[in-house]
Amino acid sequence: MTTAGQAPGQAQANLVAIPGDWAYDFLLFTHRNPKPCPVLDVLDAGETVSALKRDADVRTHAPRYRVWENGELTAEPEDATGFWRDDLVTFLIGCSFTFETALVNAGVPLRHVEQGRNVSMFVTDIQCRPAGRLHGPMVVSMRWIPESLVDVAHKVTALMPSVHGAPVGAGDPKMLGISDVGVPDFGDAVEHEPGDVPVFWACGVTPQAVLMKSRPPFAITHAPGQMFVTDMPDFAYRVG
Repeated sequence: MTTAGQAPGQAQANLVAIPGDWAYDFLLFTHRNPKPCPVLDVLDAGETVSALKRDADVRTHAPRYRVWENGELTAEPEDATGFWRDDLVTFLIGCSFTFETALVNAGVPLRHVEQGRNVSMFVTDIQCRPAGRLHGPMVVSMRWIPESLVDVAHKVTALMPSVHGAPVGAGDPKMLGISDVGVPDFGDAVEHEPGDVPVFWACGVTPQAVLMKSRPPFAITHAPGQMFVTDMPDFAYRVG
């Protein structure tokens, strides 16, 4: 079940748990690629409770998880406790679902929420800046936005850089190496209304594409669109 449209007003986060001997590489990767990977919290190795949600366990609070071994997806449990390791360092990364309430309040419709679907996500041909052993492409989320409201959507989200900020593209998806917006790499296909144009934001699923390319021996992530919902209000990540 996607968390899009759920818990309005609360910040949501992507989750990546990676062995400690890869954690510096990952931290450096997020520093070099802040647009798709804005870090909200980092837990010590073995720690399972974040300051962003003190009454939740990071192993069970997301609706679904993904287990990765050597870059291959090996399991998608609803509870990751049985797969957890004491050496895992957990990163919580900003999610664009956090700015969706602000978009709605500004009069921008959310087609995927209206249709009860997950947002569409695509692997682009934009390569992230490598860090240590980690490398790979940027993933983007796409929302159909009425053309007359694209500037509004840009201004609203630009004020929230900790949850991906302003779009990285709008209009022609081929600019990002996306051949068909009807066939997402992650999430669901979403129908558009007349006058809508596709608008693309950097996405916190980028680390999963990086895991597939870089092939660390082990990692656990959330399932795309099934986020770690925090107790932080979304406006806490608004600047200006």
